[in-house]
Amino acid sequence: MVANSQSTVISGSVNDDQTFQPLVAVTILLKDTTLQTQTDHLGEFVFDKHIPLGEHMLVISKSGYKTKYYPIIVNEGKTMNITDMVLTRDLDQTNDLFTITLNDDELNDDTSASDNVSGLLAASLDVFQRTVAFEFSSSFFRLRGLDSNNGSVLINGIEMNKMYNGRPQWSNWGGINDVLRNQELALGLAPSNYNFGGVMGSTHINVRASEARSGTRLTYSSSNRSYSNRLMIKHASGLLKHNWAYTFSFGRRWGHEGYQDGTLYSSNSFFTSVEKKIGKKQSLNLTAIYTPNKRGKSSPNTQEIYDLKDIKYNAYWGWQGGEKRNSRIKEVNEPIVMLNHYWRWNAKTLLNTNIGYQFGKMGNSRLDYNGTDLIDGMPQGGGSNPSPTYYQKLPSYFERNFPDNLEYAYQALKAFQNNGQIDWQAMYTANISNREQGGNAIYALYEDRVDDKQFTVNSILNSAINDHVLINASVNYKSLNSENYASVLDLLGASSYLDVDAFASNISDAQNDLLNPNRVVGENDIFKYHYNIFANEWNGFAQAQFSYSRFDFYISGCFSHTKYQREGFYKNGGFPDNSLGKGEALNFLGFGSKSGLTYKFSGKHVFNLNAGFLKRPPTIQNTFSNSRENHNVVPDIAEENTLSADASYIFRASRVKAKLTGYVTKMTNANEISFYFADGVGGDNAVFVQEILRGVDKNHFGTELGVEAQVTPTLKLKGVVAVGQFTYANNPNLLLTTEPDAEATAAGFVDGIKDFGETKLKNYRLATGPQSAYSVGFEYRDPNYWWFGATANFFSNIFLDVNPLTRSSNFSTDYDGNVFNDYDEDVAKTLLEQERFDDYMVVNLVGGKSWKLGKYYIGFFASINNVLDIIYKTGGFEQGRNANYRELRDDKALETPVFGAKYWYGRGATYFLNLNVSF
Repeated sequence: MVANSQSTVISGSVNDDQTFQPLVAVTILLKDTTLQTQTDHLGEFVFDKHIPLGEHMLVISKSGYKTKYYPIIVNEGKTMNITDMVLTRDLDQTNDLFTITLNDDELNDDTSASDNVSGLLAASLDVFQRTVAFEFSSSFFRLRGLDSNNGSVLINGIEMNKMYNGRPQWSNWGGINDVLRNQELALGLAPSNYNFGGVMGSTHINVRASEARSGTRLTYSSSNRSYSNRLMIKHASGLLKHNWAYTFSFGRRWGHEGYQDGTLYSSNSFFTSVEKKIGKKQSLNLTAIYTPNKRGKSSPNTQEIYDLKDIKYNAYWGWQGGEKRNSRIKEVNEPIVMLNHYWRWNAKTLLNTNIGYQFGKMGNSRLDYNGTDLIDGMPQGGGSNPSPTYYQKLPSYFERNFPDNLEYAYQALKAFQNNGQIDWQAMYTANISNREQGGNAIYALYEDRVDDKQFTVNSILNSAINDHVLINASVNYKSLNSENYASVLDLLGASSYLDVDAFASNISDAQNDLLNPNRVVGENDIFKYHYNIFANEWNGFAQAQFSYSRFDFYISGCFSHTKYQREGFYKNGGFPDNSLGKGEALNFLGFGSKSGLTYKFSGKHVFNLNAGFLKRPPTIQNTFSNSRENHNVVPDIAEENTLSADASYIFRASRVKAKLTGYVTKMTNANEISFYFADGVGGDNAVFVQEILRGVDKNHFGTELGVEAQVTPTLKLKGVVAVGQFTYANNPNLLLTTEPDAEATAAGFVDGIKDFGETKLKNYRLATGPQSAYSVGFEYRDPNYWWFGATANFFSNIFLDVNPLTRSSNFSTDYDGNVFNDYDEDVAKTLLEQERFDDYMVVNLVGGKSWKLGKYYIGFFASINNVLDIIYKTGGFEQGRNANYRELRDDKALETPVFGAKYWYGRGATYFLNLNVSF
């Protein structure tokens, strides 16, 4: 018989058994009850309400340590103080090793197809989240079909999401994995103690020096995925005399080539954190992160190209001096410095004030080919497109345009098979020849540069009003100055380059800057475009969390004010009255609210329900329609809306853990902006356009299930199911914009704008990677500290990204605005069907071994992904060149379309090896 006593207290502290340093975020559970808490920054915990009396088992657990069980007897009205309990590191615990299997190319934000991990940096204790992060990531699976800008990532309380597109830039802290392990995950709409978050939740990474696991760790890794080699060293002092603590980490990742051809990788990583505790209540922490990195990109390709080569083919490189040179290099060099002040007013209230500054550059290189001279004011003598996959160089082009002379197609076929890469030597030869004749460069390598300076300051308050109520609040200010321009990197043997638009149709439009007409530039000069984007944001957040023996609930709200403004330094020839100086200041108001309830039927059965609404400003990326050339913004620009809800049933027993979740998310009034060349929009020639989709609505709904069963002390089975349906929910409005020249006017553009009304996108699937994914697997852990695991992962419902222009009125109408006289509804329906990729299964193997030699812990980890070497498509998009019925019909009638869809393929069999020593 037990009774509930309000005056009974259980308290204690937990330390590392080797260093005897306090352990933070250790889970303390009173077995077979709903009582659970975690240790604070001093390694201490307390239970003082609703404690059942009698004999109980206290369960002490933390990732990376062996779980311990303490039998206790709770007496009414008594205080039980269990200080200095210790946990021992678990040699067989490998959750921390999983982190290193994620690669930067799986975390980048260059394309929608590769935006897949959605904020998951490390393993949570949830089998579903672990599987999504480590089994589904290589298939570019998006959690709930959502972009990563729907979640937030914070380091020491400072949000890391970029203001340009709302996504975290993972490479800003790549290569310092070992110092990023102290994390708090608020998944979905769950409450966070630091910010409101998004519908995908938030991840808070704690890099305070005093709370890092003390000791030294050396790591070497080898892989054939994105880099070939990695070296890392990390050391944390723990809390020293005079209340100082420090952590540092250094690393390098490098490789001449990853899985894709010509994809070099070079990255250095530096991290330091120094903390000084001031008395018993305050602490200052200074952190610096510097991870300069660069990598070679790989190209999406049509099926024709993959058939002629293979899935490793990359169009962006060519041989130069016996080495592979990639023309498209992404380089990120953006240091982060932050100062954090922690002030514990009393045992229940903590105020955290942070200042952060991020600066540096991000560049993306590419080739340019331009007019070399001016004749009658117009650029002349431009080179041909240097891309080896330019459509006029491929066999399909000659088969369509010269069907009676197939020897042309055969010659193109053999030329591509025998080489099919960028011809650097030919460009050097052409440039040098033109230079010797007094001309400018025909070809140049340049980079699109973004030099950001962002300042952030905030304060975060956490206060326990009483044993049942926790208050969280914050106020935050961000200021961004983003300088954007093109810079000449290499003139490839020439000494000058003409800064004009070789594709313009008249003299004035050809000038990138009317204030400096016919300007000639050299290496390192700025050209093409140059402008600033200013942005600042104020936001506030407040939340109340209520916790009781049977149920918990919370209510949360946020408010924001955001301002954007463009400042142009060039007077663009196509937009002379709308490009120079400062444009209109744009202001947006945002707000959000969410709440949730957790009901604990017992210690084994838990029900959770969350719902929320969020109105947020559009990102900079989806606000300015063509910021490189003008001030124009999306017409009638407004905030975007998101409504979301989820419900979960959680089962927790000693041998079986399971979680079943259903969710629904509806997004409305969003904008999307794309850039491409379009054929068949009212003229004879392809037109470079900016495509603006306005008022886009999307539906996301589905179910998630994760189950793991400890069948024996050494064998664990696990299974995961993620079934979703992600679709366009309406027919948004479609606008095309371009330079308002005579050619555009002849094609029906008015002042450079053409409104196509609705585009019939409703019920088309979103291109979010696999919309259904399944995983089954096992882990065997031997008492002698070796382990092995295998998973089989099945993916289905993967769809091609459709082109909105071909679903608009432009598709069925001729130049005169009337429907094509040969238009066939049945044929049109077939042409507009969305391509669904083949289902596929990937088998992954993992294993490892751990040793303890005196004070040294040694760990070895190995994984083989896609061990069966399955070839599969992970994503792709329709090209915009076939913009009307006749163009698309004639192209698809060919055995090999000229403008077929472009695809990404997943990797074949890859490996990852890791060896680490800790002491």
